[in-house]
Amino acid sequence: MTIKTRFAPSPTGYLHVGGARTALFSWLHARKHGGKFVLRIEDTDRERSTQESVNAILEGMTWLGLDYDEGPFYQTEHFERYDEIIEQLLKEEKAYHCYCSKDELEAMREAQMANKEKPRYDGRCRHRTEPKEGIAPVIRFKNPLEGSVVVKDLIRGEVTFNNKELDDLIIARSDGTPTYNLTVVVDDMDMGVNCVIRGDDHLNNSPRQINILNALNAEAPQYAHVPMILGDDGKRLSKRHGAVSVMQYKEEGFLPEALLNYLVRLGWSYGDKEIFSIDEMIEFFKTEDVNKAASSFNTEKLLWINQEYIKSSSPEHIARHLSSHLADVAVDPTIGPDIHRVISIHQERVKTLVELAQSIVYFYKDFDEFDVKAAKKNFKDAALIPLERLLAEYSQLEIWKAEDIHKVVTSVSEQLDLKMGKVAQPLRVAITGGAVSPSIDITAELIGRDRVLERISKAIMYIKE
Repeated sequence: MTIKTRFAPSPTGYLHVGGARTALFSWLHARKHGGKFVLRIEDTDRERSTQESVNAILEGMTWLGLDYDEGPFYQTEHFERYDEIIEQLLKEEKAYHCYCSKDELEAMREAQMANKEKPRYDGRCRHRTEPKEGIAPVIRFKNPLEGSVVVKDLIRGEVTFNNKELDDLIIARSDGTPTYNLTVVVDDMDMGVNCVIRGDDHLNNSPRQINILNALNAEAPQYAHVPMILGDDGKRLSKRHGAVSVMQYKEEGFLPEALLNYLVRLGWSYGDKEIFSIDEMIEFFKTEDVNKAASSFNTEKLLWINQEYIKSSSPEHIARHLSSHLADVAVDPTIGPDIHRVISIHQERVKTLVELAQSIVYFYKDFDEFDVKAAKKNFKDAALIPLERLLAEYSQLEIWKAEDIHKVVTSVSEQLDLKMGKVAQPLRVAITGGAVSPSIDITAELIGRDRVLERISKAIMYIKE
């Protein structure tokens, strides 16, 4: 049997990291077993669904590299099929019209709560044969009154629900539109989805959906309900915790594979291993090994993983993802030194691509001011002579390579009987504008002779003023 999983988000907002983790687990399960992964957009909520949200979901999936074998399918294109199934259930007396008004339902609820009973529809329209004038009915599924439903969950094991605890759920609203529990059953059945991995907030829907599938003589899929993600404070992850949109993490300078690595470890582990390639995720991931308990999101851990990925990735790979961040700081990497060489000397030093983009601006753009703190510390009168000597010697330097640039720093230090730092640090501030940079010789080489000479001259003028 070919495994087929699906990711079925509602387009009512951005792609949430919780949804992204569910998509990742579904994708990994399909890839591990040589199966298929389906993307389905559950857009029947016409009031809240937007094309902007659809685009955000598709963009997030593409950025993460979670490619799908089928889809995207849209539920709004399948209304005829849902109507057909609803009519079938009515005809087979497995569903019925319910004419209860809102007031009647509210009174029923209040009475049940007063008797300390679980609020639920009591089935009073189950055997009604005549319609009520002036009331557009909903359609309810006839849930079995006896027995139980066993949800065989890959993560939680067997979970049993008593049918007496399940009321007759609405499968079509009074305006004729189908509800979630009907559409999801029909879609999974028609698309051949045989493994449903989703959030544990859907666990209570599973027995209802299994009963509908039984009524349609269809086999229920295998289920795996993934525990929720908590924020740093132990509460359910939400907007108040900061970045929860997948694309927001892109904007904040995270590599997609770093986010995937973090998400796969959020509730799953493989020994003490922390860093996984995509191929390793596919090889080692088992849905049965996902933790039953909720996981807490740790931003510092995500930053650490991102830093590890930046360190180990090729400059070419980083450059592809760095492009939008360079645009944010108005840097055109074609005007200046080779971006791959610049990345190679910085990737050990940064945690995010935003930090990387900001830290390399001086290679491509001249700056108007020196960092105040760095200038105050390093541009004292004693720095004037070393900078003037460096300017003179660099002006005569025939080969502009790091080794030769370093020799000049050494030579000036010896001539003036100064420690290297007393020469190199004022030079660093002069040509980068700040106190921190990679090795000053390779930095100067990449900045280029003309810019270095101009910036040293500017620093000399700054000290003399």
